[in-house]
Amino acid sequence: MLDSLGRPARLRYLSGSYQVLAPGDFVTCAVTGRRIPLPALRYWSHEFQEAYADAVIATNRYAEMQAQGRI
Repeated sequence: MLDSLGRPARLRYLSGSYQVLAPGDFVTCAVTGRRIPLPALRYWSHEFQEAYADAVIATNRYAEMQAQGRI
């Protein structure tokens, strides 16, 4: 099913929402590279402008960035 997704969307991630800059069907998880269909997108970072496939990945990425002193 994920291979049947069309083109990538370009988004601006906001706190609690996002703005579509270029329409598309999916975004790519910044950590895993998995395609995330837009209707399934629930996790992102407005600080880093990244999308995440699930809550565990988002939490781990936040901890990683915190450990690096980036937040």
